[in-house]
Amino acid sequence: MHAGGMADTYHHEPPYTIGVICGSIAASSINRRLAKALIALAPEALECRFIEIDKLDLYDRDRDDAYPPEAVALKEAIVGSDGILIVTPEYNRSIPGALKNAVDWASRPYGQNALSRKPVGIIGASPGGIGTAVGQQHLKTILSFCNAPMMNEIEAYITFKDEEFAEDDTVTNASTRDFLQTFMETYDDFVRRVLTVIPQQR
Repeated sequence: MHAGGMADTYHHEPPYTIGVICGSIAASSINRRLAKALIALAPEALECRFIEIDKLDLYDRDRDDAYPPEAVALKEAIVGSDGILIVTPEYNRSIPGALKNAVDWASRPYGQNALSRKPVGIIGASPGGIGTAVGQQHLKTILSFCNAPMMNEIEAYITFKDEEFAEDDTVTNASTRDFLQTFMETYDDFVRRVLTVIPQQR
């Protein structure tokens, strides 16, 4: 139906499947580059895969009884993930419309919220100095209503500098690489703690 079936077994042992959502749908997105760098730096216990949001129509509650295939695929991908990593830009001091739209599809209809109890990590990059800090706070407000536990430490507001990333999106600056690796290691620990306390049905 809307979100796909879930088995009645519990999963809280590694490896963990992590769905990576890029808040920008632009092919040239610096946040997609950051996401690729994070995937490369992830601990072995985290098996990361992109969940794409660029093909979704605008959410329309009149379609709750007949979800479009792209929205069904989104919900199934989230349900099939042990955790979600969101890498997003900031647009006009908030999150991109495409990301908000994806959250709306994922969390509806009432009682079928795919994001509920999914451990979420949030990070973002911007050319500017505040590095998506305001947008991330808006996103956290939205996800708190969706009952998604969020990693609040380490906070990661990245000022993107092109010279710190190679053409294959690996990080060439040692201090930036160390920080991003620490972020992923901390997220790994957060996922383990959340899934131990709140086992996911799969």
